[in-house]
Amino acid sequence: MTSNDYGEVPELLQRLESELKRLGWWSPQPPSAEALASTRPFHVDTLAFEEWLQWILLPRLRALMDRGAPLPGASAMAPMGEVAWRHCATEAAPVIELLSRLDQALSSQ
Repeated sequence: MTSNDYGEVPELLQRLESELKRLGWWSPQPPSAEALASTRPFHVDTLAFEEWLQWILLPRLRALMDRGAPLPGASAMAPMGEVAWRHCATEAAPVIELLSRLDQALSSQ
């Protein structure tokens, strides 16, 4: 994916944000600086997965696109969503589908 050709990624990010908001999984308050400073994958020790999507993933991918920088070349967020939201799999299905499409878009660069 060239720096100017992000394919469907921008649309998928917008749809992901919209779906998180629709589900009530979007927070108006950012996590603490300590929670955002985690070095573990997906910040599993400090954030819920939906918080990681809102406060880490979406801003980072949008910042890369704003700078015209390349996006990550591999992604596996849908399986993490399946694990994180196994207790509400039916409700989370649209978000997991968007994450799967985003994984495919990023991995096909």
